[in-house]
Amino acid sequence: MAIWLTENSKIIIQGITGSEGTKHGRRMLASGAQVVGGVNARKAGQTVDFDGTALPVLGTVKEAMEQTGADVSVVFVPPKFTKDAVVEAIDAEIPLCVVITEGIPVHDTAYFWAYAEKKGGKTRIIGPNCPGIASPGKSNAGIIPADITTPGRIGLVSKSGTLTYQMMYELRDVGFSTCVGIGGDPVIGTTHIDALQAFQDDPDTDAIVMIGEIGGDAEERAAAYIEQHVTKPVVGYVAGFTAPEGKTMGHAGAIVSGSSGTAEAKKEALEKVGVRVGKTPSETAVLMREIMRNL
Repeated sequence: MAIWLTENSKIIIQGITGSEGTKHGRRMLASGAQVVGGVNARKAGQTVDFDGTALPVLGTVKEAMEQTGADVSVVFVPPKFTKDAVVEAIDAEIPLCVVITEGIPVHDTAYFWAYAEKKGGKTRIIGPNCPGIASPGKSNAGIIPADITTPGRIGLVSKSGTLTYQMMYELRDVGFSTCVGIGGDPVIGTTHIDALQAFQDDPDTDAIVMIGEIGGDAEERAAAYIEQHVTKPVVGYVAGFTAPEGKTMGHAGAIVSGSSGTAEAKKEALEKVGVRVGKTPSETAVLMREIMRNL
């Protein structure tokens, strides 16, 4: 079992004919994911050849769902068109929409997040500015490399794409149920808390790695949620221990002001509720390996 993405998930790509959609669509298909088609209104009726597999290009997400049975969309659309693409996916009521695109105006993200809620929350949005979601051995929706880890019983949720990959590789001998890259923008669809809840409810996830970073209070809110609702062991890492105060670092959400949003403050909040926090990604992997040995 996995959360949100399984071996039965059928994936379409919004922007399938673009360079990124084609490149990563080919990789997703090669990894064993069920990529069943794509969407580009200007090229509807054509097909895309992914190494011998001909995939249909449909005009809308709704048409793609009707013709292919798709229940997941991965968005590889330029920033200025992404809001309309996600709104289209929400209107079609696709259950999962993974928004890879970076550089989307925060106002646009806030709009389509609120629109999804207004429509009853039938579409889960992951991202934007994220690597996507992978359930090793089952499916892969996004840009996460498929060959860096193995199936197992650890759940991973991470703000950072590269740290997602590193943690997957460091714990490849233990393996993961699902790895979710939620993105580091100030407004995102799926949060640490959403993933923590799903992993807590998943009978095939035994422990959870949570990766955060400086800026905002998402990790502090996650700590409060863990205290009240999570009984499975959680190991954490917060990127940015050496970041100077008052300086914007990396992702748009990573802004530190005084003690608010610092890595140390987040570490303290997590440790206060029993989460073991590593000072480096490698140390975090060692902590998780110890936990898995003792389960």
